[in-house]
Amino acid sequence: MTAQVIQWTNWQPSFDTIGSLRAARGVQISVEVAGMVRRVAFKAGDEVQAGQTLVEMVDDAERAALQAQIAGLELARLTLKRDEAQYAVHAISQAQLEVDRADVDSRTAQRDQALALLAKKKVTAPFAGQMGITLVNPGQYLNPGDKIATLQTVHQLLVDFNLPQQFLGRIAVGQWVHLSFEAWPGKTFAARVVARNPEVDASTRNVSVEARLEPGTASLLPGAFAHVTWDYDRAAPRLTLPQSAIAFNPYGATVFVIQRGPGGTPPKAQQVFITTGATRGDQIAVLSGLKAGDEVVTSGQLKLKSGMSVALSTAAAPPFAAAPTPQEQ
Repeated sequence: MTAQVIQWTNWQPSFDTIGSLRAARGVQISVEVAGMVRRVAFKAGDEVQAGQTLVEMVDDAERAALQAQIAGLELARLTLKRDEAQYAVHAISQAQLEVDRADVDSRTAQRDQALALLAKKKVTAPFAGQMGITLVNPGQYLNPGDKIATLQTVHQLLVDFNLPQQFLGRIAVGQWVHLSFEAWPGKTFAARVVARNPEVDASTRNVSVEARLEPGTASLLPGAFAHVTWDYDRAAPRLTLPQSAIAFNPYGATVFVIQRGPGGTPPKAQQVFITTGATRGDQIAVLSGLKAGDEVVTSGQLKLKSGMSVALSTAAAPPFAAAPTPQEQ
């Protein structure tokens, strides 16, 4: 068996979870009305501005309908103007004048409706961002709701993650979290908490948190999974042990402490109850039951009993780290 002398370690209390990236603004661009595509005005990956034209649809019929409505409105206005002059000399009734005014109002609404329908034949960007891969081509017939492409503000990313409800008193807007990704090993990204959901999910008892990434994250894309680390308290010294040294039982957690006798007598193992705290990789914090300098059995204690003499191996104790790296065999 092996043993290790425990020492004080600078312990950073943290919580690890999984988050998902999303753009501050992101949407699937789709068409509102049916029609045939006349022109696609963007390419995949283009940076577009708010209001920029993306797709133009064939709108000949809508333009003709608009001209008809404009002509009808002009006629109604002329009729109203003429009848107002007639009414001034009591040549027509007030009822006829009211009919003329209602006709102008109705034809104005019809013209505005035709204008709105014509505007829908041109699809524009609702905000600035980067276009995705186009899903349409000139000459293609589209139905209402058919998708054109995705639009994302990839330079303004957010990360959404969940925290257990016991952290409600600790998480606050303005705190920092750190993100890591399998695609960028060894690299971390910072994000500042900007919002917290005002309610706890009744099914999971978690609260949703939103954090905004710092600028300069162009290599990241919405939808990616992130490993989120949140340091919820200040670093403080803690006694730490490898988790393999601790036996967890219904009546408490125990370890075996080596007690060396005088005069070269064989050392003995004494079972000690301890109170454990948070874990970090292979490490676990010890809150009480041990003191710095105690020699604790770290391996080979399966059949060990309190008071037994032990023979310690000269082999190195199993390594334990805050962020262990799996080793390939």
